[in-house]
Amino acid sequence: MPEPTKKEENEVLAPAPAPPPEEPNKEKEAGTAPAKEPSKEKEAGPAPAKEPSKEKEAGPAPAKEPSKEKEAGPAPAKEPNKEKEAGTSPGKDEEDASPPGALPPEWSIGEPPAGEEQDKQNANSQLSTLFVEKPQGGAVKVGENITFIAKVKAEDLLRKPTVKWFKGKWMDLASKAGKHLQLKETFERHSRVYTFEMQIIKAKENYAGNYRCEVTYKDKFDSCSFDLEVHESTGTTPNIDIRSAFKRSGEGQDDAGELDFSGLLKRREVKPQEEQPEVDVWELLKNAKPSEYEKIAFQYGITDLRGMLRRLKRMRRVEKKSAAFARILDPAYQVDKGGRVRFVVELADPKLEVKWYKNGQEIRPSTKYIFEHKGCERIMFINNCVLTDDSEYYVTAGDEKCSTELFVREPPVMVTKQLEDTKAYCGERVELECEVSEDDANVKWFKNGEEIVPGPKSRYHIRVEGKKHILVIDGATKADTAEYSVMTTGGQSSAKLSVDLKPLKILTPLTDQTVNLGKEICLKCEVSENITGKWTKNGLPVQETDHLKIVHKGRIHKLVIANALVEDEGDYVFTPDAYSVTLPAKVHVIDPPKINLDGLGADNTVTVIAGNKLRLEIPISGEPPPKAIWSRADKAIMEGSGRIRAENYPDSTTLVIDIAEKDDSGVYHINLKNEAGEAHASINIKVVDIPDPPVAPNVTDVGDDWCIMTWEPPLYDGGSPILGYFIERKKKQSSRWMRLNFDLCKETTFEPKKMIEGVAYEVRIFAVNAVGISKPSMPSKPFVPLAVTSPPTLLTVDSVTDTTVTMKWRPPDQIGAAGLDGYVLEYCFEGTDDWIVANTELIEKTKFTITGLPTDSRIFVRVKAVNAAGASEPKYYSQPILVKEIIEPPKIRIPRHLKQTYIRRVGEAINLVIPFQGKPRPELIWTKDGAPIDKNQINIRNSETDTIIFIRKAERSHSGKYDLQVKVEKFVETASIDIRVIDRPGPPQLVKIDDVWGENVALSWTPPRDNGNTAITGYTIQKADKKSMEWFTVIEHYHRTNATITELVIGNEYYFRVFAENMCGLSEDATMTKESAVIAKDGKIYKNPVYEDFDFSEAPMFTQPLVNTYAVAGYNATLNCSVRGNPKPKITWMKNKVAIIDDPRYRMFSNQGVCTLEIRKPSPYDGGTYCCKAVNDLGTVEIECKLEVKGGLSFCRLLLQGVPPNIIDSYLRDLHSSSPEEY
Repeated sequence: MPEPTKKEENEVLAPAPAPPPEEPNKEKEAGTAPAKEPSKEKEAGPAPAKEPSKEKEAGPAPAKEPSKEKEAGPAPAKEPNKEKEAGTSPGKDEEDASPPGALPPEWSIGEPPAGEEQDKQNANSQLSTLFVEKPQGGAVKVGENITFIAKVKAEDLLRKPTVKWFKGKWMDLASKAGKHLQLKETFERHSRVYTFEMQIIKAKENYAGNYRCEVTYKDKFDSCSFDLEVHESTGTTPNIDIRSAFKRSGEGQDDAGELDFSGLLKRREVKPQEEQPEVDVWELLKNAKPSEYEKIAFQYGITDLRGMLRRLKRMRRVEKKSAAFARILDPAYQVDKGGRVRFVVELADPKLEVKWYKNGQEIRPSTKYIFEHKGCERIMFINNCVLTDDSEYYVTAGDEKCSTELFVREPPVMVTKQLEDTKAYCGERVELECEVSEDDANVKWFKNGEEIVPGPKSRYHIRVEGKKHILVIDGATKADTAEYSVMTTGGQSSAKLSVDLKPLKILTPLTDQTVNLGKEICLKCEVSENITGKWTKNGLPVQETDHLKIVHKGRIHKLVIANALVEDEGDYVFTPDAYSVTLPAKVHVIDPPKINLDGLGADNTVTVIAGNKLRLEIPISGEPPPKAIWSRADKAIMEGSGRIRAENYPDSTTLVIDIAEKDDSGVYHINLKNEAGEAHASINIKVVDIPDPPVAPNVTDVGDDWCIMTWEPPLYDGGSPILGYFIERKKKQSSRWMRLNFDLCKETTFEPKKMIEGVAYEVRIFAVNAVGISKPSMPSKPFVPLAVTSPPTLLTVDSVTDTTVTMKWRPPDQIGAAGLDGYVLEYCFEGTDDWIVANTELIEKTKFTITGLPTDSRIFVRVKAVNAAGASEPKYYSQPILVKEIIEPPKIRIPRHLKQTYIRRVGEAINLVIPFQGKPRPELIWTKDGAPIDKNQINIRNSETDTIIFIRKAERSHSGKYDLQVKVEKFVETASIDIRVIDRPGPPQLVKIDDVWGENVALSWTPPRDNGNTAITGYTIQKADKKSMEWFTVIEHYHRTNATITELVIGNEYYFRVFAENMCGLSEDATMTKESAVIAKDGKIYKNPVYEDFDFSEAPMFTQPLVNTYAVAGYNATLNCSVRGNPKPKITWMKNKVAIIDDPRYRMFSNQGVCTLEIRKPSPYDGGTYCCKAVNDLGTVEIECKLEVKGGLSFCRLLLQGVPPNIIDSYLRDLHSSSPEEY
């Protein structure tokens, strides 16, 4: 039994989680050959497997937890099914090692996808490329942030692609997003690019490793791997021989590592591995980049790269002294496959019970596991070690345990049958075969030193049959000529492959072709080999287009032109690739002659104006160009210089007539002929001219500014139908004709308009056909437009008596040039249609009284206006008129400015007009202050509708109350007018000096006896120095009758006078003080009077209340009121009895007692009852108003404004219940 070496005893291995029970379906890793059967799965590198349930892995796969991952590069965690490493083959006893165990739930993270899905992803990764920018690897220090960016073009995508981020191989990072990992995605509309970001925040040491980004869209797939390096502070590690400690990792462990050869074998020369036991691999790994870990592991024989990196991380941990164990297990043990290993621990207390575990499961004694007790030593032997025994073991004693790891080595795979040199022809299937020492071993194939990676569309396929490994090349080409080699973990073999061309035979050559224009051209040839080739036309390469198709199907090559053109004619040659043989053919395109008459119309008629030149060009076609012959009446038209001649060109033929005549009309024939056929056509040429002028028109009817005229068509239409007529007119005395229509008149009747009444006019016409306009006709006989007036307007009843009816009206709106001669008034009795003329002669006035009517009869009335053109349309009174006098009660209409006191100054004129109504004519009585008016002083003028009171020069005696009485029979109406005549006031009665002190004088006076018939509005006070007696105004517009004059000059003596003032101005005279005021130099001591303090305290009181307000939703609204009180009251605003405090939607102002509440952009939710409350020490007062907001907001708008959802629901329910018809 091999014993652990000394270096192994010095190693310290941290315990790992126990692996699950071994299962019979074992997986193999990191090979590069495809599975034997289609159902077997292939991952990043093609690794062989015998059974469909076995899986192959080569890419990075994560361990169970992200925190357990290291910078291990492509080393995946162990899966539930037992896996093999690269270059190993299973022993016979492995199959019977242990019965299948249940898969623990904690290992579900590491499960790879189903085989069919993995094949689909590998296929899609080669079929499409979605990334426009892939994430790049990077390095970061511990605690710093790093961001990885991937971009996907969205031009051809109908929806957003699916992007996943992985750590290792299968760990989806979407479930790990949090404070240390954030996934973001954005879309740029202009460039149509999706940007996906993965940000790692405050990186830790265990974040290092390999990451992968996958993007999928329908059947498209793309992925990209990148590395993250996390730099940490350097520390000392024990000097341990890792090659003896990490030869194989435990199976099924959470942090177990697996080796991937793919990064090492690519572009690697096949050389035997040399061991270098003297190199310190620990130092190499600590100083190397993560991308170099695989190379170092393969170079120095380390097969458990992931376990080694876990070991490297835990080297700095200090082992605590155990109280239960006197001697613990060695850190690691190593044994060859089939050998025996011995685990020994020494207990501090032999009474302690000891239990042994493998990957968390207790080990029971059996033929494989043997337990011994020697004093304090507890020994466990494992016999016949197999790869499934490669795992973590630990022993428990009481509450303590110690652990170790067992590494089982297996022999290298050797090449037992070498590759052989091979020769083949292009297009053949080539198979290169070798044999190895183990079944289903890991084998790598190389071409000229570069690894062969087969894929779904690759011509390279790898087949495994037990120990046989076969490289299959489908459809070999010259490019496949190379040196091929195979490499295993224990050997290599190489051979040369030579691929040559087969001899080429022409089975079907190309043939010359003649085709019609527009038909299909098909050049077809067949050679003995399925090879590609090139087509040329006239020595130039032929490019495939929508018009020209190149078909290669097996040994047959075709050039197909679906619609032959003239340009397709030429010499075509097909040249097979890699051969010097050419296959030529000539293509000749012909086309029968054709005449294109599309531009001539349905009957092929060409019209030419007499005297003009005709050049008729007819497009023709044909290959080769046809010969054209023109003829008329079986007589050929020759080419030359005659008046009628033909001109021929390759693509057209032309008939030329220099000066067209009427006799040139007729049918002309065209004949075309070439080697492909003949063509015929006929063309009708018609020579036309302008029509003759029509005869003079007749004017049949005349109006105020219009007339109606008729005429006959011209005798000759010029060979073309008459299209219409132009009409012109002119004044008889003028020679300037004016066209009346710019659009042709199709009829032979026309109505000219907009003529001047009373002016004589003449008219004439022109005939128009397709050729042109005829000469003008002779003018018509002169005529003068005249028209009757429009009907009179505003026909009303002026008055009615028992035998008469007086009517009045307004003149017509339009009288016209004929003027207005007078009016005719007609009436008829109700029930008859006999109209009786009321006036025997025309009347010029617009008022007429119909006399001799029977009392109580009813009549209809109409009036007509008459001029030289006749009577106008009558104007009817709308309803019958009762012949009976009607009493209308009187009514006085006082003007608005007379409803208040009418004030005038003395000397101004008074002229007042007071309208009134009443029938018959009412009686008017004026009185002043109850007495009759003196008509010598006041003029009174009365009419049927108003009365006027006139005073030429107003005097103060004219002031008073004027009463007007309007009386119609027993009906009486009264009205009053107050008139006040004002004048300047008299001076104040007495002005005296009350007191003199210092520089001040106190004055007082009494109001004037005469105030000028109006109130005194103020006083003007003046002062004068006794020496100069020049008066200076001291105070103006002063309202009181006492005043204090200040700032007088000491030592002077002053007089004072006062003017009275009213609406008319200052009084003419002023009253002066009788005594003077001397301002003494030694002033008296003024003693201030004692006043009691006034109590200004007042309880709050609103001087301006709130008013109900309507607001528009979305526009600011304000509520205003004013309050006074002392001390200043505190203002509080409330909505629906709830105080408004710190609400950003409201702003409250208070300035000089004016309180304002501003509601910012209110919504219907803001409607309700608002209250303003004022409080001070003397009391409290409140005032309310209602605010209604029109417009309304939706639930979303209210929610965006910060209104709680429960309040919005309550508000919308109340709104709906209050006015359901609006919602």
